[in-house]
Amino acid sequence: MSLNLPKVYFTKEITPESLIKIYEALGIELPGKVGVKVSTGEAGAKGYLKADLIGPFVKKLNGTIIECNTAYPGARNNAEEHLKVAEEHGFTKFADVDIMDADGEFKIPFKKGKHLKYDLVGDHFKNYDSIINLAHAKGHMMGGFGANLKNQSIGIASRNGKAYIHSCGKTEDPEKCWSTKYEQIDFIESMAEAATAIADYLEEQGKPIIYITVMNALSTSCDCDANQDDPVMADLGIVASLDPVANDQAFIDMVWESKDPGAEKLKERIDSRLGREILPYAEKLGLGSTKYELIELD
Repeated sequence: MSLNLPKVYFTKEITPESLIKIYEALGIELPGKVGVKVSTGEAGAKGYLKADLIGPFVKKLNGTIIECNTAYPGARNNAEEHLKVAEEHGFTKFADVDIMDADGEFKIPFKKGKHLKYDLVGDHFKNYDSIINLAHAKGHMMGGFGANLKNQSIGIASRNGKAYIHSCGKTEDPEKCWSTKYEQIDFIESMAEAATAIADYLEEQGKPIIYITVMNALSTSCDCDANQDDPVMADLGIVASLDPVANDQAFIDMVWESKDPGAEKLKERIDSRLGREILPYAEKLGLGSTKYELIELD
C-alpha cells in the first residue's frame, strides 16, 4: 500500500472507549478551543449521536458542541429553540452548546466553485482553534447520504448559508431556497464546494480539523428528519481520518461491500440522489482523495 495514500482508521466497536481510541490513532494534538461539529438531531429524530456515546470523548478534549440553525421550518431554525432541542437530546449534560449563527454570520470567499462564490458560516466559527467533524453516517432525502462532507457543508453553514447551498448559489433566503429550481448534480457539487471552502479556510488560519464518522443506526433518512426512518442495516463501526473524502469514501465502500440485505435500501437512496458523485467532485476540488489505506484497529 502506498505511503502517500491517506489513512482511514476503522473499528467495528461503537463504544465511548473505541471513539477515544480511534481519535488517539490519528496522532493529532488539537490545540486551544476545540469545536465539535455534530448534528443535534431534529426534535423527533432517532439516529443522532447519543450523549452517552460521545460525551466522554467530548469531555476528554474539553470540547464545545457547535451547530448552526436549520434553513427548513422546524424546532431548530432559531437559536433559542435549537438549544432546547440540544438539551432534550442530552448534549448540554456534558458540554457547552454553541449555536454559531446566533449572533450573525460571515463569508468565506470561494474561487474554485462552479456554483458557490462563497460559503456563509455562523460567526462563532471564528472562535475555535481546532475542529472535530464528528458525523453520524446515514442516508439523506436530498443528498443521498450524510457523513463528514455533509456535516462540513450544510452543517457548518449558517441558516442563510444553508439556503445558499441548497439553492446552488441562487439565494440566501431560507423562504425562497426551497422553490428554487436546480439540477440534482448541482446541489451535490454545491455541498462539496462548501465543504472545501471550510477546509481551505481552516488551513489558511492554521487550524487543524479531524474527521470521525460513526456508522450506526443506518437509516435511509437523516437526523434532520423529525420522522426519521428506522435503521435498514446493521451497524458498521467507526472510521476516522485527516481526509474527509477518504473517510466518506470508506463509509460508502463498506455499505457497497456489505452482505446485509438492508444495504440495498441504503444504496438505492444514495444513488437515486446521485449521492456518490460528491466524492470525485470533492477530490477534483482538492479536498481529499477517494483512494485510501484502511487501518483496522480491532
